[in-house]
Amino acid sequence: MKQYNVGVIGATGMVGQRFITLLENHPWFNLVALAASARSAGKTYEEAVGSRWLMKTPMPESVKKMVVLDAANVEEVAAKVDFVFCAVNMKKDEIKALEEAYAKAECPVVSNNSAHRFTPDVPMVVPEINADHVDIIPAQRKRLGTKRGFVAVKSNCSLQSYVPALHPLRKYGISDVLVCTYQAISGAGKTFETFPDILDNVIPYIGGEEEKSEQEPLKLWGHIEDGKIVKAEGPAITAQCFRVACQDGHMAAVFMKFADGKAPSMDQIKADWAAFRGPAQELDLPSAPKQFLHYFEEENRPQTKLDRNLEHGMAISIGRLRPDTQYDYKFVCLSHNTLRGAAGGSVLLAELLCAKGYIEAK
Repeated sequence: MKQYNVGVIGATGMVGQRFITLLENHPWFNLVALAASARSAGKTYEEAVGSRWLMKTPMPESVKKMVVLDAANVEEVAAKVDFVFCAVNMKKDEIKALEEAYAKAECPVVSNNSAHRFTPDVPMVVPEINADHVDIIPAQRKRLGTKRGFVAVKSNCSLQSYVPALHPLRKYGISDVLVCTYQAISGAGKTFETFPDILDNVIPYIGGEEEKSEQEPLKLWGHIEDGKIVKAEGPAITAQCFRVACQDGHMAAVFMKFADGKAPSMDQIKADWAAFRGPAQELDLPSAPKQFLHYFEEENRPQTKLDRNLEHGMAISIGRLRPDTQYDYKFVCLSHNTLRGAAGGSVLLAELLCAKGYIEAK
């Protein structure tokens, strides 16, 4: 496979650090540029991060002496790489402007940020679910006036557990979904040391999360029409999102109803989950889990601590499927929010874009 030179913008933050650990031994991607805010620029990565290295594995030797670039110097960063990952902590309009500036500098951007998720010609992709949405890129390039450059994004971390579980069942006509998510503190870029308020606590509010959880799945399940991604009509989704005292792993309790009483059997649902493969598996992408959806028969699984790292944190764990008194069925599911839900999902998306020819080595 070809080799690609890549950069990470927002390299000093928690998701940026996760990108660095995932790229350390990547078979296709060579990490050659790290960029962050002006206050980190000019320092070595080791100096810029200091005591704020938050990963469980040590900082890779290969990045320690790399000099951090100023992310605002778009041309300088873009000249060094074939594409960039973006995980910056800025205001939404500033992120939009920065990502478009890189795209217009003919540098593709694979973004972990939410700023462009509802831009109509920006693909928001979970590679197993809607890989075909990358075909909107020519329309986006036409708008931006670019040949190579574009922006592609991954979806919110909170829906990475339940949308994959619902996806293979849509053929039966899911009409209504109720979901409650129980989200780890790393989703807020926190650790227990930096977020003492969460100890012995549950916080029943995460700003903007419920709206994303209800609306983003409809874009994932939408279709391309006239140079835009048109959202799916349904199912109708209602969500509540809680911050819970876990370091990593987002769990969801899901209730689903099928139209016209045409609910499949529990055995059929489990068979569909077991058989499901998406383009990420068909293309054998390096970061793709071999088995995307895992069902546990044990009554007390999945558990965050036991199951979040399944298949290097890139698989979805499902359990407790059973009939419900008001909906047809209920179940629980779990995903690793900084792997599948953030940096890992972005790396998998970049692999898809390379495999499909939308990112080419210079």
